[in-house]
Amino acid sequence: MKTFFDTSAFAKRYINEPGSRTVAEICTNSDDIAICIVAVTECFSTFNRLRREKRLAHSSYIHIKEELLKDIADISLILLSPSIVHRSILALEMSPLRAIDALHIACASYWQPDVFVSSDTQQIRAAQRMGLRTRTV
Repeated sequence: MKTFFDTSAFAKRYINEPGSRTVAEICTNSDDIAICIVAVTECFSTFNRLRREKRLAHSSYIHIKEELLKDIADISLILLSPSIVHRSILALEMSPLRAIDALHIACASYWQPDVFVSSDTQQIRAAQRMGLRTRTV
Protein backbone atom coordinates (compact mmCIF):
# COMPACT_ATOMS: atom_id res chain seq x y z
CA MET A 1 0.00 0.00 0.00
CA LYS A 2 1.29 3.47 -0.96
CA THR A 3 0.53 5.91 1.87
CA PHE A 4 0.91 9.69 1.86
CA PHE A 5 0.88 11.48 5.21
CA ASP A 6 0.32 15.15 5.81
CA THR A 7 2.15 16.66 8.79
CA SER A 8 -0.78 16.46 11.21
CA ALA A 9 -0.80 12.68 10.82
CA PHE A 10 2.92 12.05 10.27
CA ALA A 11 3.88 13.83 13.51
CA LYS A 12 1.77 11.29 15.41
CA ARG A 13 4.43 8.75 14.49
CA TYR A 14 6.75 10.53 16.95
CA ILE A 15 4.44 12.18 19.50
CA ASN A 16 2.07 10.04 21.55
CA GLU A 17 -1.39 11.51 21.09
CA PRO A 18 -4.80 10.35 19.88
CA GLY A 19 -4.29 8.61 16.55
CA SER A 20 -0.66 7.62 17.15
CA ARG A 21 -1.46 3.92 17.39
CA THR A 22 -3.43 4.07 14.13
CA VAL A 23 -0.55 5.88 12.39
CA ALA A 24 1.85 3.16 13.59
CA GLU A 25 -0.47 0.47 12.17
CA ILE A 26 -0.78 2.29 8.86
CA CYS A 27 3.02 2.61 8.64
CA THR A 28 3.45 -1.10 9.38
CA ASN A 29 0.97 -1.99 6.63
CA SER A 30 2.45 0.38 4.04
CA ASP A 31 4.90 -0.72 1.37
CA ASP A 32 5.78 2.85 0.47
CA ILE A 33 5.34 6.04 2.49
CA ALA A 34 5.62 9.61 1.22
CA ILE A 35 5.42 13.10 2.66
CA CYS A 36 5.79 16.57 1.20
CA ILE A 37 9.29 17.94 1.82
CA VAL A 38 7.81 20.78 3.90
CA ALA A 39 6.41 18.22 6.38
CA VAL A 40 9.92 17.72 7.77
CA THR A 41 10.21 21.39 8.72
CA GLU A 42 6.62 21.43 9.99
CA CYS A 43 7.32 18.42 12.23
CA PHE A 44 10.40 20.06 13.69
CA SER A 45 8.43 23.24 14.23
CA THR A 46 5.85 21.25 16.20
CA PHE A 47 8.46 19.36 18.22
CA ASN A 48 10.32 22.56 19.12
CA ARG A 49 7.09 24.31 20.12
CA LEU A 50 6.31 21.39 22.43
CA ARG A 51 9.83 21.59 23.85
CA ARG A 52 9.49 25.35 24.50
CA GLU A 53 6.14 24.72 26.17
CA LYS A 54 7.85 22.11 28.41
CA ARG A 55 5.52 19.41 27.03
CA LEU A 56 8.47 17.55 25.49
CA ALA A 57 11.69 16.89 27.38
CA HIS A 58 14.94 17.76 25.66
CA SER A 59 16.06 14.12 25.76
CA SER A 60 12.81 13.07 24.09
CA TYR A 61 13.28 15.75 21.46
CA ILE A 62 16.78 14.44 20.66
CA HIS A 63 15.42 10.90 20.32
CA ILE A 64 12.52 12.04 18.10
CA LYS A 65 14.89 14.11 15.97
CA GLU A 66 17.17 11.12 15.40
CA GLU A 67 14.21 8.85 14.56
CA LEU A 68 12.65 11.27 12.11
CA LEU A 69 15.96 11.95 10.34
CA LYS A 70 16.56 8.20 10.10
CA ASP A 71 13.03 7.56 8.82
CA ILE A 72 13.14 10.18 6.06
CA ALA A 73 16.04 8.30 4.50
CA ASP A 74 13.62 5.42 3.82
CA ILE A 75 10.52 7.29 2.64
CA SER A 76 9.68 9.25 -0.47
CA LEU A 77 10.06 12.99 -0.04
CA ILE A 78 7.97 14.82 -2.62
CA LEU A 79 9.71 18.01 -3.69
CA LEU A 80 7.95 21.16 -4.80
CA SER A 81 7.83 21.69 -8.54
CA PRO A 82 5.84 23.80 -11.01
CA SER A 83 3.45 20.85 -11.49
CA ILE A 84 2.83 20.61 -7.76
CA VAL A 85 2.32 24.36 -7.45
CA HIS A 86 -0.25 24.12 -10.26
CA ARG A 87 -2.03 21.27 -8.42
CA SER A 88 -2.00 23.29 -5.18
CA ILE A 89 -3.70 26.18 -6.99
CA LEU A 90 -6.39 23.77 -8.20
CA ALA A 91 -6.89 22.54 -4.63
CA LEU A 92 -7.18 26.14 -3.40
CA GLU A 93 -9.72 26.92 -6.10
CA MET A 94 -11.81 23.88 -5.16
CA SER A 95 -11.71 24.15 -1.36
CA PRO A 96 -11.07 26.65 1.44
CA LEU A 97 -7.54 25.65 2.45
CA ARG A 98 -4.42 27.07 3.97
CA ALA A 99 -1.54 27.21 1.47
CA ILE A 100 0.45 24.53 3.28
CA ASP A 101 -2.52 22.14 3.29
CA ALA A 102 -2.94 22.67 -0.46
CA LEU A 103 0.73 21.81 -0.96
CA HIS A 104 0.32 18.52 0.92
CA ILE A 105 -2.71 17.63 -1.19
CA ALA A 106 -0.89 18.63 -4.38
CA CYS A 107 2.10 16.46 -3.49
CA ALA A 108 -0.19 13.53 -2.76
CA SER A 109 -2.12 14.09 -6.00
CA TYR A 110 1.18 14.05 -7.90
CA TRP A 111 2.45 10.88 -6.14
CA GLN A 112 -0.88 9.02 -6.47
CA PRO A 113 -1.02 7.12 -3.16
CA ASP A 114 -3.52 4.43 -2.29
CA VAL A 115 -4.47 6.56 0.71
CA PHE A 116 -3.93 10.14 1.92
CA VAL A 117 -3.76 10.31 5.74
CA SER A 118 -4.47 13.46 7.75
CA SER A 119 -5.92 14.59 11.07
CA ASP A 120 -7.47 17.68 9.47
CA THR A 121 -11.07 17.04 8.43
CA GLN A 122 -11.21 20.11 6.17
CA GLN A 123 -8.06 18.94 4.41
CA ILE A 124 -9.53 15.43 4.09
CA ARG A 125 -12.62 16.83 2.35
CA ALA A 126 -10.42 18.86 0.00
CA ALA A 127 -8.26 15.82 -0.77
CA GLN A 128 -11.39 13.86 -1.62
CA ARG A 129 -12.45 16.64 -4.01
CA MET A 130 -9.05 16.21 -5.69
CA GLY A 131 -9.80 12.52 -6.19
CA LEU A 132 -7.72 11.09 -3.36
CA ARG A 133 -8.83 8.18 -1.19
CA THR A 134 -8.44 9.36 2.41
CA ARG A 135 -8.17 8.23 5.99
CA THR A 136 -8.55 10.41 9.07
CA VAL A 137 -6.46 9.69 12.18
